[in-house]
Amino acid sequence: MVNLETKYLGLTLKNPLIVGSSGLTTTPIQIKRLEEAQTGAIVLKSIFEEEIAHEFEHTIAKEVQGHESFEYYDYFDYKIKEQNLEKYANVIHIAKNETDIPVIASINAVSPKEWASFAIKLEEAGADALEINAFLLPSKIEQTSQEIEQLYFDIIQNVLKYIKIPIALKIGTYFSALANTIEKFANTGIKGIVLFNRTFNPDIDIDDLKLIPSKIFSSEYEYLLPLRWIALMSGRIKIDLSASTGIHSDTEVIKMLLAGAKTTQVVSALYKHGPFYIEKMLDGLIAWMENKNFSTIDEFRGLANNSKVYDPAFLERIQFMKYFGDREDII
Repeated sequence: MVNLETKYLGLTLKNPLIVGSSGLTTTPIQIKRLEEAQTGAIVLKSIFEEEIAHEFEHTIAKEVQGHESFEYYDYFDYKIKEQNLEKYANVIHIAKNETDIPVIASINAVSPKEWASFAIKLEEAGADALEINAFLLPSKIEQTSQEIEQLYFDIIQNVLKYIKIPIALKIGTYFSALANTIEKFANTGIKGIVLFNRTFNPDIDIDDLKLIPSKIFSSEYEYLLPLRWIALMSGRIKIDLSASTGIHSDTEVIKMLLAGAKTTQVVSALYKHGPFYIEKMLDGLIAWMENKNFSTIDEFRGLANNSKVYDPAFLERIQFMKYFGDREDII
């Protein structure tokens, strides 16, 4: 008998498959359907500060013409913010009443004060944990890497100060020393790190000469990036790691667990195949475990990480030379 139960952020999940923050996790009905599909937990679609700001600007344009009072503006700012947070909190409240799976809230803010105010409201609504979806594109020439990284630590400390539910930090790869930064994040008091968030990447339409969105869904090969970093870090830091991006089948789930991930987050595969594709992925995981005579995930989690390799970068150089050094046939 195979037991898929796993621990993540101190929560007990019936399996390591989480549906990541997306349009698939917006309503209580969707969350109920995902529970029926046997998902281990869900991360709610992120609440974005910019979306609230956009609604505020739209309302201001219609409602406050001719009013110059700052109090009038502040009233609408407060009201719109409260209404959006109430809607989001209500989804959490209903989902917690109607399902038995962990519900992880997600926030993505810009202003330092908003991280804490959003987090407090979502904890009060009953969220089991909070995922801080933090992506600060290092695009300002005058901004140093130290200044950007400090913003992440300021966000973490600002949220930790006000809430008690476990926190996971979802990050990208834009750090000058990623391994060192991940270790520092792990020592802040958060309970987990999600590797990695998938950012919007623009493309160029060469016929119409304009910017267009690139591929919206992840591709199967994109799992290789989080796989590398989870394998590098899972045995070196004392914090839960969750794999995100490129998880399209049970094969990627198994690889991430072997690398040391506590959970894997899936989104694009469900957009393509529907929510009950989760059951197919879990069936594949169970079949593999039975074939390998593993009864629990902990028996094989981390077997393929690099924690015992003193210099992983040197090992990768050797592997590159081994497999590509003599490939003259590709030219």
